[in-house]
Amino acid sequence: MGEKRSFGKGIFFDVDDTLYDHLQPLREALRDVLGTGEEFPYEEVYHRFRYYSDMLSASHGAVNAQGAERDLQDMRVKRAQLALAEFGVHVTNPEAARIQQQYLERQFRITPFPGVMKLISDLQAAGHVVGLITNGPERHQMAKIKALAMDAAIPSERIFISGAVGYDKPDPRLFTFVNERTGTKASQSYYVGDSWRNDVVGALEAGWTAVWFNHRRVEPESEHQPHYTAGSYRELAEFLLS
Repeated sequence: MGEKRSFGKGIFFDVDDTLYDHLQPLREALRDVLGTGEEFPYEEVYHRFRYYSDMLSASHGAVNAQGAERDLQDMRVKRAQLALAEFGVHVTNPEAARIQQQYLERQFRITPFPGVMKLISDLQAAGHVVGLITNGPERHQMAKIKALAMDAAIPSERIFISGAVGYDKPDPRLFTFVNERTGTKASQSYYVGDSWRNDVVGALEAGWTAVWFNHRRVEPESEHQPHYTAGSYRELAEFLLS
C-alpha cells in the first residue's frame, strides 16, 4: 500500500556525491594503494570513475539479479582500471581490488554536505514529501544512509534503494514505483542528483523535474536539459523552497 496522496511536492535526493562528498573516500583510497600525491587529478579521475560506474552498471542489470554480487565486484574493479588508464595509470586486478576495498571502507566515515539537514527539515516543514532514491545493494547503501544520519531525518518508507526495489536508475520504472509508494505524482516530483545519466536523464524520462546538482562543474553528457542546475545547497534551497 502506498501513502495517501500528497498535495505538496515530492522531492527526492540521490545519495552518493549529492548528500556527501563521494570524492573523499576515493582520494584516500588512491593515496593509500598507489601513493598518489597532492598534484594527482583526483577530481577528474573521480568524474571518469563515476562515468564508468554508470556505464558498466547498465550492462550488468539490476543489482539484485542472480549472480549480482560477483558481477558487481567485477564491475568495480573494471571501473577503476578504465578510469585510471585515461590518466596513464595502469593497475592490475589485485591493485584495483585493493583500491575498491579501501574505497568501500572509507565510505562509512562520511558527513553530509553543509546545508543538507537544514534543507531537508525546511522542505518537510513546508509540507513536501522528502525521500531518497539510490542505486546499489540494499545493505551497503543503507549503511551509508545511517552513517549520514539520514535514517533519522527521513522515514524508512521514503527511502528507496535499487537493490531492494529491483530497478536501477535511470530506469523510469524505479521513479514510477516511488510515485506509487509515496502517493506523489510525476508532474509534481523533483529529483536532485549529481549523475547525468542516472539522475538527470532518469528523472526526465520518468516525467519528473530534474535538478542537476553539478557541484563539480562537469559538462553534460547528452542533449537532455535539466530543469535547474545548482552548484551548492544554498542554490538548491533557493529553488526548491521558492
